[in-house]
Amino acid sequence: MRPGARPAGAGRGAAAAAQLLLTLSFLPSVVEAQVTGVLDDCLCDIDSIDNFNTFKIFPKIKKLQERDYFRYYKVNLKRPCPFWAEDGHCSIKDCHVEPCPESKIPVGIKAGSSNKYSKVANNTKELEDCEQANKLGAINSTLSNQSKEAFIDWARYDDSQDHFCELDDERSPAAQYVDLLLNPERYTGYKGSSAWRVWNSIYEENCFKPRSVYRPLNPLAPSRGKDDGESFYTWLEGLCLEKRVFYKLISGLHASINLHLCANYLLEETWGKPSWGPNMKEFKRRFDPVETKGEGPRRLKNLYFLYLIELRALSKVAPYFERSIVDLYTGNVEEDADTKTLLLNIFQDTKSFPMHFDEKSMFAGDKKGAKSLKEEFRLHFKNISRIMDCVGCDKCRLWGKLQTQGLGTALKILFSEKEIQKLPENSPSKGFQLTRQEIVALLNAFGRLSTSIRELQNFKVLLQHSR
Repeated sequence: MRPGARPAGAGRGAAAAAQLLLTLSFLPSVVEAQVTGVLDDCLCDIDSIDNFNTFKIFPKIKKLQERDYFRYYKVNLKRPCPFWAEDGHCSIKDCHVEPCPESKIPVGIKAGSSNKYSKVANNTKELEDCEQANKLGAINSTLSNQSKEAFIDWARYDDSQDHFCELDDERSPAAQYVDLLLNPERYTGYKGSSAWRVWNSIYEENCFKPRSVYRPLNPLAPSRGKDDGESFYTWLEGLCLEKRVFYKLISGLHASINLHLCANYLLEETWGKPSWGPNMKEFKRRFDPVETKGEGPRRLKNLYFLYLIELRALSKVAPYFERSIVDLYTGNVEEDADTKTLLLNIFQDTKSFPMHFDEKSMFAGDKKGAKSLKEEFRLHFKNISRIMDCVGCDKCRLWGKLQTQGLGTALKILFSEKEIQKLPENSPSKGFQLTRQEIVALLNAFGRLSTSIRELQNFKVLLQHSR
């Protein structure tokens, strides 16, 4: 080889490196360019949702989630998986739950009452706080004395309305109150075969998909050359609207959860003090159009579609909460009044949104066929809510159950329009009712979607700066 000459492969290597740098430099604009425009199956554009969420919804829903009525969620994290033998709970410390001993929970929380809207004072005396969970990221079900005093006879209302979710029995000894503010949804390290099994079961067995059709990026799919999911989306577009909507809701929920994990990631831990924040590498791995072969932007669009569905449900359920009989009662009269005012203000904003999804386009065929399809839709979603009891990480299970129940409540609302229109002003309705558990799940689930869209904007800014 003559002096100064380079090996034949060196030129190709340099060219490849240059191409990689070029690709990375255009990555932010590619992400932004592909997550824009009008969404399929509705007449709403992404930019309008971004602006509406940023300036109207996000600040208010974040404030609402901090109110006592919405920050405490009663959940049973010990229900066994109904579908397969559990392979043990996650041993990572961030996944663990440190339950409050039964003796430490005040009577006001455990008591049940048939009068859901009672304002009887809670005279429970102060009890010592539970010991704080000392493990990083553990679910802290400790409630302060002030919080304990705020609880009053919330009872399960067993209505005849068809549920889209498998609801936890709040009277079960295994059910416990969890402070959601002390247990933020974030990356716990739970991954691998156990986590993959849950999502694979959801997609493969509950999304109306034949086994001969493979989802994009499914590791079990046979090699299909340069297919990149085209055959899957050809199949999806051939489905009826209702089944397409079902898939998009599940995909959007999955995308939202992944965004939360990317945005609240354990970046480092020094001297026992963790540092949480956005993880760019993880975001690119899950959503970058190059690394996901175009699948990432599709998933993010489904997040926006899910946001529209839950936004529509909130606008439709507003009359339920506008009645004087609904007080969102915690025992703190002044805060309760402020909480309801804030909630009604959010409902007014949701009703002002000009490009709502039209749920009347669903189940609109012949009555017999539509009824059968709706029941199939409901049972499939209910099955997914049961799969959440198979999640091995308790913190992941907590947020999975809450967000699934929130979406299930939204679907229940959308398909109960006639019952909501007939609500009596000063008495509970036998035709339509929401439990406190459903109300808390509904608003917190929508709060999670609002946060996801806000976090996506933050990632776009970070990607621009990284160029």
